[in-house]
Amino acid sequence: MNLQDIPIIRLIPQRPPFVMVDKVISCDKVYTETQTTVRPDNIFLDDGELAEAGIIENMAQSCAARMGCVNMLRNEPIRIGYIGDMRDCEIFRKPKCNEVLNTNIEILEEVFNLTMAFVSTRIGDEVIAKARIKIALTDIEIIDHEQV
Repeated sequence: MNLQDIPIIRLIPQRPPFVMVDKVISCDKVYTETQTTVRPDNIFLDDGELAEAGIIENMAQSCAARMGCVNMLRNEPIRIGYIGDMRDCEIFRKPKCNEVLNTNIEILEEVFNLTMAFVSTRIGDEVIAKARIKIALTDIEIIDHEQV
């Protein structure tokens, strides 16, 4: 299965116009990478730049996409997760419209339904943001609207 061919809305609970991830580039037990182009119609775009809230939402949705991928690869239902904590968040610059964001998730620890991850977002080789995020996974399943 080519991860890049999976429609992102099958992996995350958000729906347009609030989708901040285009596709999953790679995913395994420890590392995941997502990709997003900052489009002119992005709801977090402000004077041609993605606001800090949009960068953080991209990081959170990248974590959700990772969890969705892991569940899908295990043939398990895709469940909703919540950000339980965000620490050491630094945003070095705001991306401009049409720039491509690559967001990397490194899993630091997983215990039961809690996951601690280091997330960094870059444009090319430039890291523009980073944070430590704690995610709590629920038992609530994402409804696959394509099958309803």
